[in-house]
Amino acid sequence: MITRREFLAASVLLTGCGRSQVILEATPPKADHRIAYGTDPNQFGDLFLPTSAGPHPLIIFLHGGFWLKAYDLTHAGFACRALTYEGFAVWSLEYRRLGQAGGGWPGTFDDVKLGAAHMNAIASKYGLGRNNVVTGGHSAGGQLALWLAKQNIIDLRGVVALAAISDLKLAWELKLSNGVVGELLGGSPDDVPARYAATSPLELLPIAPPQRMVHGDGDDVVPYDMSETFAKASKNAILRPVRGAGHFDLIDPRSAAWPFVRDSFKEAAKS
Repeated sequence: MITRREFLAASVLLTGCGRSQVILEATPPKADHRIAYGTDPNQFGDLFLPTSAGPHPLIIFLHGGFWLKAYDLTHAGFACRALTYEGFAVWSLEYRRLGQAGGGWPGTFDDVKLGAAHMNAIASKYGLGRNNVVTGGHSAGGQLALWLAKQNIIDLRGVVALAAISDLKLAWELKLSNGVVGELLGGSPDDVPARYAATSPLELLPIAPPQRMVHGDGDDVVPYDMSETFAKASKNAILRPVRGAGHFDLIDPRSAAWPFVRDSFKEAAKS
């Protein structure tokens, strides 16, 4: 298991990364365990554990990357490991993505449910606190985390959505990542309205577990206004704007934005 000192040494290249995507290129710390939750090669999770004895409060984390196969869970490793130093266990889920067999609607969503529920099968072995579970995610993973909170398959204390794509209709209109939402759901909001209604967090309100929306106002990938609109529409959300932060600062534990992320998870676990 990597120590805090080793972690800081490994992540020193991230210092001052600002709005760059260097975190996508850096080699993150390895998870303590990689565990399959299904039979497909992409149905697995990385489990990061604190050094203390459990049971630990658990974060089910969903990585971003516009649901595309080009982006896997590895780039979230720095954030996941940093959260273990706050006493959390982190179950970071991989899922089938666009460009892979079964990726998109409905496979990606089926995987998130299956992977999240699998925490019950591994909780006793790894000291995971089933009664203190938070879900969180970044970008497209933020959309998946908010969606998961609506499914009522596990008891969640809260959701932490980092620069989340919380309005899929707007994401379609803005043609984020070259209209990738249309690929995810198999068409436009006019073509498949029921799929947008079933997956877009804004359409899913109210969502019972409290939501904490963390978003940088310097984000040039997912507009800050999306989280602001979602927080206003939800009766159960807190918006935490991060002045000057870019999209990837929220998963960079060496950034000035990280305390907002860290504290949001801590607060969610105490809800």
